[in-house]
Amino acid sequence: MVADFDARAFLRGVSNASGVYRMLDANEDVLYVGKARELKKRLASYFRSSGLTPKTQAMMAQVHDIDVTVTHTESEALLLENNLIKQLRPRYNVLLRDDKSYPYIYLALDHSFPRLGFYRGARTGAGRYFGPYPSAGAVRESLSLLQKVFPVRQCEDSFYRNRSRPCLQYQIQRCSAPCVGYISAAAYAEDVAQAVLFLEGKSQALTDALMQGMDAAAKRKEYERAAVYRDRIAALQRVQERQFVDVAAGDVDVVAVVARDGRACVYLNIIRGGRHLGGKAFFPTLALDESPAQVLEAFLTQHYLQSSVPAEILVNHALCEPDLLIDAFSNQAGARIRISSRPRGTRARWIKMAEVNAQDALQRQLAANVNMRRRLQLLQDTLGLGSVPERIECIDVSHTMGEATVASCVVFDGNGAVKSDYRRYNITGVTAGDDYAAMAQTMSRRYKRLKKGEGKFPDLLLIDGGKGQLAAAESELMELQVDGVLVVGVAKGKQRKPGLEQLFLSGHAQPIILSADSAALHLIQQIRDEAHRFAITGHRQRRGKARTTSTLEQIPGIGAKRRQALLKHLGGMQEVARAGIDDLARVPGISLDLARRIYEQFHN
Repeated sequence: MVADFDARAFLRGVSNASGVYRMLDANEDVLYVGKARELKKRLASYFRSSGLTPKTQAMMAQVHDIDVTVTHTESEALLLENNLIKQLRPRYNVLLRDDKSYPYIYLALDHSFPRLGFYRGARTGAGRYFGPYPSAGAVRESLSLLQKVFPVRQCEDSFYRNRSRPCLQYQIQRCSAPCVGYISAAAYAEDVAQAVLFLEGKSQALTDALMQGMDAAAKRKEYERAAVYRDRIAALQRVQERQFVDVAAGDVDVVAVVARDGRACVYLNIIRGGRHLGGKAFFPTLALDESPAQVLEAFLTQHYLQSSVPAEILVNHALCEPDLLIDAFSNQAGARIRISSRPRGTRARWIKMAEVNAQDALQRQLAANVNMRRRLQLLQDTLGLGSVPERIECIDVSHTMGEATVASCVVFDGNGAVKSDYRRYNITGVTAGDDYAAMAQTMSRRYKRLKKGEGKFPDLLLIDGGKGQLAAAESELMELQVDGVLVVGVAKGKQRKPGLEQLFLSGHAQPIILSADSAALHLIQQIRDEAHRFAITGHRQRRGKARTTSTLEQIPGIGAKRRQALLKHLGGMQEVARAGIDDLARVPGISLDLARRIYEQFHN
């Protein structure tokens, strides 16, 4: 503890109530955020003459002041602590990396023929959300399984509105083609209801409904319809064999933490409606000597507070304050939540399996970190850096003949990719295909923000390109007066083959060419390829959105019904573009004035 901090005087003024405390350094930056049932008792424990761990002593040596906030209840303190940790990200707290929100399967109910699709983001739309799923891949796998059993459309509304004939999904029996009226609204609604039962985990109710439908169709001598029900029952059975773990399981999350060599891994298995949706590994940042139970409690707080909570959470360590978390989660969910650390039978095996996955993930992470550190040291030697680069950024620009230009910036540190810091930039106002101008705009937009304090500057900046892109990047950094960042242009060599890259460094006339088996080159290639992947994904999304937006949608007075009428009566978009004013006016619902506007849209 610093000498000028009077601990006794401070503790005399601290309340005995519950609340939150923030430990501040000499610059008033927050070192640590904690909560306490009794603030005075908890804070007094930091000023003991013995018993503190070395890491806690190191933290206390930096403390110049402590802010205290009294709360009405301990649950309120828990919520405030969680909000402050996420907002301030203090150096000595257990921190989860900010991950993108979990993906869901979304059923849009504001449509007469609703779609099922992938969704990520705030759940504010009018519809049903099923999940969360641990990854985008798990969502896509479930959607694919759904299509094999229930032919509910998954296409975007813009694609659906502009169809004049069924798409490939109908041909391969993955959709019933409601876009062209091949299925009635009532029959489609039945398919949707059955898909919802599947997603809710009501497998027995769904099987019973399908069997009743098959029997009823057979009695009516609608044998083809009965065969459809029969095939769905068989397909559903195959899906259940693959995904269902326990039809009575309901909604359960299984959380296991393992720690080793100063690192920890938290593994989360997600079960919804009795279906195992997959698992995900988390690697929280540890600064103090936290026990596995403390890491687990920090994870549960940061992961579940202010987000969806399942009915039951299984954990592999007894929590320090289980009742507090149970009360907080129950109040948030509006129903009693169970947290169990010693279940029996099947649930005990689930915890054991999560532990095995956590141990495996931590082993791979530790091996990857050792390899990453070695490659960073080799990169330091190769480029002649004064120290090992702690943060590397790479910028890439992607477009198709100048169309829909998108730039990406990816970030790597000593642990690998920092995906929460990735950014994309839609490039506008530059000549199509001018990569140098696109690079300059990207540099300006990104580093203006960093100059304002909205992020961290890198030690090393990689540019996907040669001397021209390097010069554009350096010019912008000079304009913004950014110093201390080494910029390296990564140019593909002759024949554009991996292993022949040329590295153009700031202030060096000649490029550096590393051997194809260089670990430093492999790291540069990995970061460059990740920037390219991130850029081209954004470019394809932007280009696809522009190309699937119908020209008709830009004309005032043209809604979904008139658009469909034009496409059906004239035989597609090309025929609409070729049609004259009189031809357009003969389409039901299209007035002469509107026909003129449509004609002008295509011919001006």
